Amino acid sequence: MKEVVEIRWHGRGGQGAKTASLLLADSAFSTGKYVQGFPEYGPERMGAPITAYNRISDERVRVHSNIYEPEFVVVVDETLLSSVDVTKGLQEKGAIVINTPKSPDEIRPLLKGYKGGVYTCDARKISEECLGKNFPNTPMLGAIVKISGVLDETQFIESMEDSFKHKFATKPEVLKGNMEALVRSMKEVKK
Repeated sequence: MKEVVEIRWHGRGGQGAKTASLLLADSAFSTGKYVQGFPEYGPERMGAPITAYNRISDERVRVHSNIYEPEFVVVVDETLLSSVDVTKGLQEKGAIVINTPKSPDEIRPLLKGYKGGVYTCDARKISEECLGKNFPNTPMLGAIVKISGVLDETQFIESMEDSFKHKFATKPEVLKGNMEALVRSMKEVKK
């Protein structure tokens, strides 16, 4: 892995982008990585655009700022493509993954000329089929780990299962659906 992998998340308040960035940080930390996972706060409210960030490295991370030139971007809500410049600063050697039923070729014209990798994942469909509700953050978490290679997939799945067991200790019935959504998104993300 290169020195520091930087990921920027775009979502709307209540969709779990912040939670997903924190889960990714926890998972990376549990595998021995140095991590940062944090949201950018503003006038957040349910449905308002939000941004969250991750830095993951094998060495201590000494930068403490927002991420302006990420290697990867995750878009949890496709409607943000028309109102937020999700590709701003995105490195062309990196990639963007968007929650949409559309193909990457259908999405590319909406990305302001971005030339890097474009991936799509129908996180809504996956979460509705696995969890019975639209919780797109878990599938998008699996998708970004798959395309970025930031973590070993087996270690990531094991770490997430441990994390979900703790997080859903009072609701163990939710564990199976979240794990299914996570693994399924890693298989179904499209380039």
